[in-house]
Amino acid sequence: MIRTWRPARSPARSGPAGRRRSAPVTHTLIVLCAALFLAGPAAGLNPAFGSGEELVAAQRAYFHRWGVVPADLFAGTPRAALTPLTASFVHGSWVHLLGNMLFLYVFGAMTEERMGRVQFALFCLGCGYLALLGYAAANDDSAQPLVGASGAISAVLGAFLFLFPTARVTSLLPFLLFLPLRFPAWVVLPFWVAVQWVAASRAGAGPGVAYLAHLVGFGLGFGYAWARFGRRTRVRSTRAPAPEGENKP
Repeated sequence: MIRTWRPARSPARSGPAGRRRSAPVTHTLIVLCAALFLAGPAAGLNPAFGSGEELVAAQRAYFHRWGVVPADLFAGTPRAALTPLTASFVHGSWVHLLGNMLFLYVFGAMTEERMGRVQFALFCLGCGYLALLGYAAANDDSAQPLVGASGAISAVLGAFLFLFPTARVTSLLPFLLFLPLRFPAWVVLPFWVAVQWVAASRAGAGPGVAYLAHLVGFGLGFGYAWARFGRRTRVRSTRAPAPEGENKP
């Protein structure tokens, strides 16, 4: 989730999951975001957008067309009202795309399986829309375009925390020399929220990471899981599952 197209920051690399799961919605979203990125000007691979200054101009126009521009969102036009949806499928750089898709892949499969395919798809689209809308409402005079799926993915993290609080998350912490350590989700994800909160309070005007959208998305995801499933239906892990992708066939 970013203003303009600088890479969005994501939680520490982590990987909770258990057995291999069928997650068609998660995988479809990843493929769709990747395909749109490769076809667009941000990837820099499509010769139709030119190179140099011509490419930069094409990127700028692309993000303004499909991203959320808070100053334009509340103008009342149908096209502007759709941008919180379209912006969730647009990414500004390779780092931005790969970071977001990594966390969608890691946390999406278990959450999708718990919610069901249709419900999970609507959950991602709805929370992504509202997270971007919340950021735009708080910065309604900004002319910087906002793009990325971080709001929706943050909602997945929030839902995951409620549904699988004791699932083990393998994290790489920079202040511990990036040693892979395994912690319960109830330790890792609230820590990530705290980091986003501090960063949001220090964020200034101008291009940068839209931390507020991350917080809105996370809160929406956790709140939805709490309201939809309730405390009695929350899944409790009795053993530490292996990270997604580490399961042997």
